[in-house]
Amino acid sequence: MGTINKLEVLLEGLDHKIIQGREEGVTVCTVTSDTRKLEDGCMFICISGARFDGHSFAREAVDKGAAVLVVEKDVDVSDKADIVVVKVDDTRRALALISAAYYDHPADKLTTIGVTGTKGKTTTTYLIKHMLENAGHKVGLVGTIETIIGDTHIPSLNTTPESIVLQEYFYRMVLEGMDAVVMEVSSQALMLHRTDGIVFDYGVFTNLSPDHIGENEHKDFEDYLHCKSLLFSQCKVGIVNGDDRYKDEILKNATCKAETYGFGDGNDIKASKLELVNGGSFLGVRFMTQGLIEGSFACDMPGRFTAYNALCAIAVCRHFDISEEDINEALSHALVKGRIEIIEISPDYTLMIDYAHNAMALESLLTTLKEYEPGRLVCLFGCGGNRSKDRRFEMGEVSGKLADLTIITSDNPRSEEPSAILDDIETGIKRTDGEYVRIIDRKEAIAYAIHNAKKGDVIVLAGKGHEDYQEINGVKHPMDERVLIKEILEEDGTTVRS
Repeated sequence: MGTINKLEVLLEGLDHKIIQGREEGVTVCTVTSDTRKLEDGCMFICISGARFDGHSFAREAVDKGAAVLVVEKDVDVSDKADIVVVKVDDTRRALALISAAYYDHPADKLTTIGVTGTKGKTTTTYLIKHMLENAGHKVGLVGTIETIIGDTHIPSLNTTPESIVLQEYFYRMVLEGMDAVVMEVSSQALMLHRTDGIVFDYGVFTNLSPDHIGENEHKDFEDYLHCKSLLFSQCKVGIVNGDDRYKDEILKNATCKAETYGFGDGNDIKASKLELVNGGSFLGVRFMTQGLIEGSFACDMPGRFTAYNALCAIAVCRHFDISEEDINEALSHALVKGRIEIIEISPDYTLMIDYAHNAMALESLLTTLKEYEPGRLVCLFGCGGNRSKDRRFEMGEVSGKLADLTIITSDNPRSEEPSAILDDIETGIKRTDGEYVRIIDRKEAIAYAIHNAKKGDVIVLAGKGHEDYQEINGVKHPMDERVLIKEILEEDGTTVRS
């Protein structure tokens, strides 16, 4: 599918050594690091992974027709004189650079926006996409939920795909006539060189808190922070949350021009006069900005963190000369599937879907919603099977403390009995004096929340978010909460408000 197949061109800009065969005059049909995609005339790049080492499959690759091997360790295929073996220091970096060359550097043909941080990446990328598209740009998106290329939506396996997949997406975006792409850049992706070879036009930092630390992730917080900071050595302009305590460390080794946004003094874009808006069936925020962009903005999504996400998107989009009117138009229709996604079914109360599926996320969400002073805060959630019981205790305790009513139900029970999972959640709730009910069937639980809603309630369905399935005994059954809500209302003889 790629456009460049000459080996010498693919290796340009990559420090390497030919240890077998020759570089000149050799062509490859495709590039892969996946043994399942081996074919005659391909280049196989041997990746040293956490579970599998591609070097162990070098012989298999040759036997299946690979013409070129790219390695960082010694392999013995000397009996195959027609095979080219290329030695590099790091095959992950080589995969990224070769992939970019194979697709003829598609990122250079797009305005590239990379967003990193612990929280807010997903929402911020969608807000940027909405704003740019509202101003007439054609924008691709790569993120935690999905990759969007024109009308094509591809569910995501990783926040940031492997480099060869990422470069293919960029290539397809160029073919589709996209002029920009906004993407989430995870710390894992930066650590594993998935974005090497891309010079982002804009690198964006939302915030930082301890996360992704452990086996096969980051060894400690310092490593996590360092990997996040790498984005600002491969972008032209860095747009950074100036209120975040780690801002200076994120920019410590930056090579880009830096701009800051936030509510604190000294930011290049300073927000003020934050208002939390309770519209009955929706919750939102309003604020004003001064500095590099001056205006008044409103977003129909709740929370102080929404103000930061919107402010971040505004800081990016000002570089595209988008008007205040166009920005506000985009913010008024912004929708991120499963992220504080409000479903309007009644003018009397607010119903939303959110992905919060651990105690920290749930506490942040419920604390945010309490600031809107709802009549009651109702929280419906479950916990996944075959996971730590501590998560269940903690989530139960958080909801018991913060919600006026908790409805505990099933999530993805996997191979566990749903009732046993609910028992564990109940243990956590009983550490508090919070009111709760337990209804195992999720549709019945949602129906209970809707049928017992009171004027002024804020009801949050937590845990599933963008997921459209329920996993039971290794099988993923279709289950989308939006569909469940629609079915419940149809059975009641009502409909979702448009």
